[in-house]
Amino acid sequence: MGNVAAFFDIDGTLFRNSLMIEHFKKMIKYEVIDPAIWYGDLRDYYSVWERRYGDFEVYLEELAEVYVKELKGINKDYIEFIASQVIKINGEKVYKYTRSRVKWHKNSGHKVFFISGAPDFLVEKMAKKYGVTEYRATEYVVDEDNNFTGEIIKMWDSENKQKALDEFVDKYDVNLDLSYSYGDTTGDLSMLKMVGYPVAINPNRRLLEAIKQDGYLRSKTLIIVERKDIIYKLSPDVEILDV
Repeated sequence: MGNVAAFFDIDGTLFRNSLMIEHFKKMIKYEVIDPAIWYGDLRDYYSVWERRYGDFEVYLEELAEVYVKELKGINKDYIEFIASQVIKINGEKVYKYTRSRVKWHKNSGHKVFFISGAPDFLVEKMAKKYGVTEYRATEYVVDEDNNFTGEIIKMWDSENKQKALDEFVDKYDVNLDLSYSYGDTTGDLSMLKMVGYPVAINPNRRLLEAIKQDGYLRSKTLIIVERKDIIYKLSPDVEILDV
């Protein structure tokens, strides 16, 4: 029969922001990253998104490029200290719905996995905080002196998330037909397509459109939107408005 499992993305699905962004801001505060960097193109990308003229994913990609570049040569031990502060301060800033689902799955004896594009040294601490079975995240490569090389092994795209999920399926004898997945962007599509109970949490436009166009996902996906103090359950047939 196999084990029931739940696969969770983190940023935008469990956590209400981006762990990398929170870490980036702390790195600036501690002057590990030059604060002047923020006042270049990054602030412009952020401003465009904040005023809802741009795409959050574009802003995030630009920030990620700077973030990886600035971490090069920094010792991981120092980064780990700042990462611990990020989780200590922000680890509870999660969606009520997703937090309750993590708890429900654990209480039901299900295997719970985090598969996230966030940095591994942040996801590791988030996984420990929520007591999940195992996790996979974007790996930030270090050299023999434990300094970051500037190389990363990505985990934010659908293809790599599927590889991670396949690994967990084999390792833990997971029955996918009885299992659940939770995501918010097209990077989570493979996780949603592979299980019997896919759940889209506050999906972005591209994910919602992909769900509408996929016969399996359209019939199976539960769409959850959490805003203010209300949690909405929507049908994939919900109308997308152009404004």
